[in-house]
Amino acid sequence: MKYTSEIIIDLPREEVIKKLDNAENMKHWQRGLVNYKFLDGIPGKVGAKMELEYKMGKRNVVLTETITKNEFPNEFHAHYDAKGVHNEQKNFFHDLGENKTKWVSESEFEFQGFGMKVMAFLMPGAFKKQSMKYLKDFKNFAETGTSVSENGAN
Repeated sequence: MKYTSEIIIDLPREEVIKKLDNAENMKHWQRGLVNYKFLDGIPGKVGAKMELEYKMGKRNVVLTETITKNEFPNEFHAHYDAKGVHNEQKNFFHDLGENKTKWVSESEFEFQGFGMKVMAFLMPGAFKKQSMKYLKDFKNFAETGTSVSENGAN
């Protein structure tokens, strides 16, 4: 399953990247993020691995992020692996001038196992909706400091 999501953020690209490239900020725009820890490599560099733990409803989901390309401020690519799901994520950041940045996020999911494949077939909109929610939550955090964390923004 492949799709693209995009959003315009009313900030200069350098400011967007500064907020995005700070692991401490993830809790402010990634709903359900409970914890993260660096596993291997140099944080932010190609090959670095980080474990991300989310609470989604009654389920705990653990993902492993592996950075595959980091050419900020233009692009950042990573893949995310969880039980039964592999997600290739390509993010592009376009300077639109006038203090505007366009974030284009390309997602490609591969599912293993019958149950995951059935869920992807029956609910492809749920994945697209979740991706767009992250983009909107980041926009709100970056522009106004609005946090989705129970502890709020610093």
